[in-house]
Amino acid sequence: MAVIILCRNGEPALPHPPTYSTAKLDALKSDILRWGEELGLQQVGVSDVDLATAERRLGQWLSEGFHGEMDYMQKHGTKRSRPAELLPNTCRVITARMDYLPQDQARAIDLLDHDSIGYVSRYALGRDYHRVLRRRLQQLASRIEREIGPFGYRAFVDSAPVLEKPLANKAGLGWIGKHTNLINKNAGSWFFLGELYTDLPLPIDTPAADHCGTCRACIDVCPTNAIVAPYQLDARRCISYLTIELRGAIPMEYRKAIGNRVYGCDDCQLFCPWNKFARRSVEGDFAPRHKLDAADLVDLFAWTEAEWLERTAGSAIRRIGYESWLRNIAVGLGNARTTPDVITALRQRLTGSSQEQQTAGEVVTRFGRHGIEGDRASR
Repeated sequence: MAVIILCRNGEPALPHPPTYSTAKLDALKSDILRWGEELGLQQVGVSDVDLATAERRLGQWLSEGFHGEMDYMQKHGTKRSRPAELLPNTCRVITARMDYLPQDQARAIDLLDHDSIGYVSRYALGRDYHRVLRRRLQQLASRIEREIGPFGYRAFVDSAPVLEKPLANKAGLGWIGKHTNLINKNAGSWFFLGELYTDLPLPIDTPAADHCGTCRACIDVCPTNAIVAPYQLDARRCISYLTIELRGAIPMEYRKAIGNRVYGCDDCQLFCPWNKFARRSVEGDFAPRHKLDAADLVDLFAWTEAEWLERTAGSAIRRIGYESWLRNIAVGLGNARTTPDVITALRQRLTGSSQEQQTAGEVVTRFGRHGIEGDRASR
């Protein structure tokens, strides 16, 4: 099992590791890469913990206010950009990527033209990736431990202040594209990232070079113009932020552009030329559940809270809560063609509980569409 020591301030720390020869560390790293592949990880790399450049860029991004209501991005001081402050004695980060694309991209693109269908970001169609990838990282750490004995480590999958994309870049897994997602030259960008912070002084990989060139496909295709400059994202305009991170009403200026996207947005990945190299995932946990890969908006809007809780169990979607789910679908229905089913669905919410009116029906009436009266929206 992992050896975890607590510092005087209560923070977990890694123990001081035993000394290994260069040959031993080289051999161990080769084994780690092989074990990762055997565990279903598509690629594993190793980086040091110097994130000075990423720290400066993060500070500038925060100073611009581009993080919106994501206050957690500015918490924890420099622990996010200095791994040894988050977990003392960390000197290396093992980063792994795991493909998740469950179906052909052409099918996903086609869904965007069907306004009666709710588009859910491809990463959220199956089981919660946090659990899936963290389990693999833990298995990798256990395999290392069986080989060398107890060592210091801690696994992270979006579970702590970690600059995962700069770390992945330094580990050779890809470069940060103009849309700010990580792109792999041989596999596109449809993958999750997870990390093992460790005290093992493993050999490090060469950072991946940028291959975006003059391409601006992601910038031009973004529905809300959230990529305000190459490599710079204003999250406040991003549909993923608006439908997942934002609490309260979605600003009117973005609702039409949201279209039928009810949870997240994949446009900048769907139209990235490098994703012609993306591979479909064979991981069963990432396969679509409850027909969320092509579900009717009216049907989704009819889910009761109990049904929603049952169908989002073990899903990343659960984190936004039922009210935000209804809000997002209401926006989608506001963009849909006027049909008897759409009107009936909206009227049912408008005559429902006060909570339903505030979180769903009221959002739609402010569109002034479908000929529905009874605007009770807070203005």
